Amino acid sequence: MPPGSTRPTSRDVAQAAGVSQAAVSLVLGDKWRGRVSEPVAERVRQAARELGYRPNLAARNLRLGHTRTVLLVVPALTTEFFAGVYTGAARIAADHGFGVVLYPSPEGVGPARDPFHSAQAALDGVIASSMAADALTAIHGDQLPLVMLDSDPEGSPGAATVNLDITDGVRQVAEHLLGLGHRHFLHLAADIPSWTFRIRAQELAARVGTVPGTTLRTTHAPIDIEGALTAAETALASPGPRPTALVCDDDKLAAGAYKAARRLGLRIPDDLSVTGLDDLALATAIDPELTTVRLDAELFGQRGMQALLAVLEGRTPQQGDIPVELVVRGSTAPPRQ
Repeated sequence: MPPGSTRPTSRDVAQAAGVSQAAVSLVLGDKWRGRVSEPVAERVRQAARELGYRPNLAARNLRLGHTRTVLLVVPALTTEFFAGVYTGAARIAADHGFGVVLYPSPEGVGPARDPFHSAQAALDGVIASSMAADALTAIHGDQLPLVMLDSDPEGSPGAATVNLDITDGVRQVAEHLLGLGHRHFLHLAADIPSWTFRIRAQELAARVGTVPGTTLRTTHAPIDIEGALTAAETALASPGPRPTALVCDDDKLAAGAYKAARRLGLRIPDDLSVTGLDDLALATAIDPELTTVRLDAELFGQRGMQALLAVLEGRTPQQGDIPVELVVRGSTAPPRQ
């Protein structure tokens, strides 16, 4: 078991037996015949005995095979992005006779209360965003077949991970701005300690750092317009050379940056180019329209559900990140000479 763990999980059994979590579910659910060999089944049973593994209520109900219900754990629905993820997941689920229960973590990120402690509901599996990963502890989601969205594939607790190609999106943003001639950058970063925002910062620094004479400053803000306004205004008004390009982790951060620029008398894009990431509806509602990276939220949800179905059936999920696209609009231009 992992250090500090008080109760072994199906993942611990899978690691001890050298098999997948799907194989553990088949064996312990007595559905392995014809799908898993007898020696493998015995290895799983032996590992479960040695670890003292006992399925929780949800896992016991999973063996009954009657619920065909999946839990989708996301941050609070403060943007339409996760609504799109739900729509995509629910569409694939419906095609396979599954239902999807949406559970937004009450605080957006961090621990969440167990929504099933009284209903004792059974689940077939869980799809969870890394931004709401802490909620998994409360709902025992790590003891069920689990697919992680927007999560480090090397350190994910899930049986599979599904990612958008965020690294390529940031690369496209950096190359676009560098190609316009920008050399002084400000990164308005989301104040959330998750993998997806960490790799955005890493990729931006790496790309900007390849060009001589560039500078990159970073300031953090919560993902809301007023928080972004305060952070961006403070950063843009600070001493030293003013950045000519402002790279935002999210379109809502960019909207706050627009307000900060106007308070400081800066014109977009004449004095300051601004980019976002998501391509939310507000990207074309603000003026000038926002240059941003388009993420296909519905396809993201579809791929997450397809991956979970593959895990449940003992198949290998589809590999490869989902492509993203830079959409160039009026908020970016060459810097003033």
